[in-house]
Amino acid sequence: MDLDQLAALRTPEGSAALAAATEVAGGDPLAAAAALRSAGVPGGLAAAALTQAELRRRAAVKFGPAAAGMFLTRPGLEQATRGVVSARRARRLRAAGVRTLADLGCGLGADALAAARAGIRVYGVEADPLTAAMAAANAEAAGLADLFTVECGDATEFDVSRVDAAFCDPARRRAGTGRRIFDPNAYSPPWGFVVRLAERVPYTVVKVAPGLDHALIPAGAEAEWVSVDGDLVEAALWCGRLAEVPRRATLLKEWPPVDASGSEGPPAHQLTGSGAAEAPVGPVRRYVHDPDPAVVRAHLVAELANVLGATLADPSIAYLYADAPAATPFARCLEVTDVLPFSLKRLRALLRERRVGRVEILKRGSALEPERLRRDLRLAGPEAASLVLTRVADAPTVLVCRPV
Repeated sequence: MDLDQLAALRTPEGSAALAAATEVAGGDPLAAAAALRSAGVPGGLAAAALTQAELRRRAAVKFGPAAAGMFLTRPGLEQATRGVVSARRARRLRAAGVRTLADLGCGLGADALAAARAGIRVYGVEADPLTAAMAAANAEAAGLADLFTVECGDATEFDVSRVDAAFCDPARRRAGTGRRIFDPNAYSPPWGFVVRLAERVPYTVVKVAPGLDHALIPAGAEAEWVSVDGDLVEAALWCGRLAEVPRRATLLKEWPPVDASGSEGPPAHQLTGSGAAEAPVGPVRRYVHDPDPAVVRAHLVAELANVLGATLADPSIAYLYADAPAATPFARCLEVTDVLPFSLKRLRALLRERRVGRVEILKRGSALEPERLRRDLRLAGPEAASLVLTRVADAPTVLVCRPV
């Protein structure tokens, strides 16, 4: 995709090609290309339309029905925020009194569009000319061009005195290769700029990778980890006047599908705390709770342990043990039926005796590969079980469980 192809797709002929490509997207690509050519669509336009149709099909998972009118690139789609997350962030910014926002490195505009839908005036800055043009096209397609405008340029040179808030999602993939960047100083914009931005703008939000080292969190910032339907999807730093607590874990549901209205959907579940507390350690008990990954990454396991009346069996492993099951959105609960020092022979014999033919395998603190273990167990029978591979008092241990 280049600027000329994007321009072609935005003509009436291009719109017709996109409509035709949408009808055949998701099937055999060669057959789809042949169908468009037989309909008289020129080869270059057909290829661009098919690429967009396929990307839009994939984007529906993140953006819902709004994806049908968006222009996308593969790297941009991979890094774009899920609609349910960006909509919630926009509502929080609006509730804090934000009226104008600079989106520095706006990409395809996912976060900026959510903010615009919330009534915030957004100024997007994007270094890549094609991506900037796509973001502007997406604003027009969404009917938000009056609230979200894009300029192609260097985000570090934007005059932030023009706005009362800033959002920055530094690029964490190398241009051209798409490879992930793990050194924050190699982000675009670099980490040093991001930290200084939080000092210059009273309302600043920075989207970061979920694996962010806690040592990089600026002093006084709120660090939030977000999961959607149990999948850890991102982390964000809320700085300046937006910081409310040191650490937050937020659990969201991808329901109802996010649409152009920015529907709120079900309420978020949130756990907050210092991120520095330590949970008590004790023996394995009747129930094991597997915390949501957002809770684990936010270092809020101790806070959850306090809510559940639970303890750890190993101070470095985030499985929580309690005498009673708890109905909590922050953890899945399993009943422990057997606790074994890990032995393949012994475990295989136990499962054969129980006529277990299906197992799910969870692990923390274990080097075992679940799929290899599944093969080695040579399971047969009508029953099911859950296996938790872990350590107890630093010893490799397997818990045989059943769901609660």
